Amino acid sequence: MKKLASVFFLCLYVAGQAFAWGQNGHRAVGLVAQQHLSKKANKKVMQLLDENTLAEVSVWMDDIKSDHAYDHTHDWHWVTIQDGATYEQSEKNPNGDIIGKIEEATKVLKAGNLSKEQEQEYLKYLIHLVGDVHQPLHVGTGDDTGGNAVKVQWFYQPSNLHRVWDSDMIDSKSLSFTEIVRFLGEPKKEQIKQWQASSVRDWANESMSYRPQVYNLPEDKKLSYRYAYDNYNLVEQRLLQAGIRLAGLLNEIYG
Repeated sequence: MKKLASVFFLCLYVAGQAFAWGQNGHRAVGLVAQQHLSKKANKKVMQLLDENTLAEVSVWMDDIKSDHAYDHTHDWHWVTIQDGATYEQSEKNPNGDIIGKIEEATKVLKAGNLSKEQEQEYLKYLIHLVGDVHQPLHVGTGDDTGGNAVKVQWFYQPSNLHRVWDSDMIDSKSLSFTEIVRFLGEPKKEQIKQWQASSVRDWANESMSYRPQVYNLPEDKKLSYRYAYDNYNLVEQRLLQAGIRLAGLLNEIYG
């Protein structure tokens, strides 16, 4: 129990330092979502965000990590679910976690009766966290702080596995977020319907299912073209799914 507690609080600290998808990844998720909003939802969201796009506000929740007034939100970016367990069976973080907060934000926004400032905040949380839960290492085992403790080399530069998935693979393409989205393509209507019919707990379970692929590392932990070749398609898939599903939530709330 003592070991579990020490791992738990170490996770809290390190996850607070981590960023998910990096700026380009989050903005790509926001742009995909914006492209799939209904006209009514798009109008409402743009009014609420003072004409800022989903891409523009998608990194707000990372930006506010420098503001101590938001220290209570640091643990919301991730969740720990050990192999073979479910979210329901897992010990819950008393500070909240990504699954609980997405569900809470969705429920609160649907209920309404918020001030504009409150509604803006909940909306920005939702935009960011839907992106985060699709990054496989934000649904961690509790053993290595979501891959932060797995030291690797990325093209001969020191990094860690979490950062490789957050930003290294994406940034190595040298693409803007708009170019990333163009390369993602457009899923078929049936695929969109299927993705949007799933729940946040399904999304987290998907992230868990990719752990064997994510942790399939060479013995020397030196990552470069081979690892990127084996995994970048999954990065693109998760960015696209996150954007489509975010749009689905926002259409439910505002459309």
